[in-house]
Amino acid sequence: MTQRLYYTDSYLTDFTATVVERGDEGRRVYLDRTAFYPTSGGQPNDRGSLGGKRVLDVIDEGERVAHLVDGPLEAEKVQGSIDWARRFDNMQQHTGQHLLSAVLADAFGYQTVSVHFGSDTSSLDLDVGAISSEQVREAEVRANAVVFENRPVTIAFEEAEAASRLRKASDRSGTLRVITIADLDRSACGGTHVRATGEIGSLLIRGVERVKKQVRLEFLCGSRAVRQARADYEILSRMAGLSSAGIPDLPALFEKQRVDLRLLEHSRRALDEELVGYRARDLYDATAPTSSGVRVIVHRAGGQPIGALRGLAQAVLAHPKVILLGSIDSPPSLLLATSTDSGVDAGATLKPVLESHGGRGGGSSRIAQGTVADAAALDEAVRTLVSRLTS
Repeated sequence: MTQRLYYTDSYLTDFTATVVERGDEGRRVYLDRTAFYPTSGGQPNDRGSLGGKRVLDVIDEGERVAHLVDGPLEAEKVQGSIDWARRFDNMQQHTGQHLLSAVLADAFGYQTVSVHFGSDTSSLDLDVGAISSEQVREAEVRANAVVFENRPVTIAFEEAEAASRLRKASDRSGTLRVITIADLDRSACGGTHVRATGEIGSLLIRGVERVKKQVRLEFLCGSRAVRQARADYEILSRMAGLSSAGIPDLPALFEKQRVDLRLLEHSRRALDEELVGYRARDLYDATAPTSSGVRVIVHRAGGQPIGALRGLAQAVLAHPKVILLGSIDSPPSLLLATSTDSGVDAGATLKPVLESHGGRGGGSSRIAQGTVADAAALDEAVRTLVSRLTS
């Protein structure tokens, strides 16, 4: 069994220990005691050095802890050293999560069902379908008020049967490690924590996301919150500079630009439709009718998208006795549009030609489209259809 020194002292960074077992040619090391926290309860593992070797991972194996190092460790007695910056950052995030979960439960009755501590951000999932922006702001204000009060955060070991007033009941038996934030929260937890809420530094809720039937809050504590606030400010400052406006003016400015863009897009679409109408009229007038009085317009659209070709087809069909056979290069595609008085069923005419040239597609009696295997098949399909439509 490995004695876990971090259970009683999260601030211990240097320790000595005896190697009790090795594996993987000395790269997997088991000690009689350790201050290295293994990945557990959503909290990432510690890193640092052990006997002069770099600790790559720390794994919880139940009764003991495995240390994976970057080279064979041969000494019997070893010195361990924790990466304090990483440890303290994890302590800030974990105690911050306890604080935020307790505030959400106390203020709104929302229970935390799962947590995740990432290298950049952390998150907690609430057993609730939605949370308002006002509630998010209130939770953040309340949590930071507790941070500023610098309430004690203490560790105690209690028998499960006697442990009371836990925010979340534990299904474990025997001795529980209970983390208490004074006058706010008691939670069974094996993670590393700060000694007082003031060491959390600050707490920033930065994202709200609906995940299935739950709500996920993304949050940052301590130096992470400061770094993110600085990064956000620099982005806003750049946007303000590009807009020749102050940061407080950006929301109104962007709303005005959004409205202007919507109006411009409406005008552009109207002009596009007008232009397509003129193009359809030109094609119609430039095409001589067949002996049956139907004009068969053959149009190579080249690199245009199929949507543009469909728009042209709709405009062409505004004219009487007309057929449009259009094609695009990539992917090699055909579109056949026929007016009601042309006497031609577009879908029934196009589909067999596509299939006979290694393609597929179909559509209605008025507009049909599909693809063929390659450019050569496209040219042959066009020739086949022109011959049938003009004969």
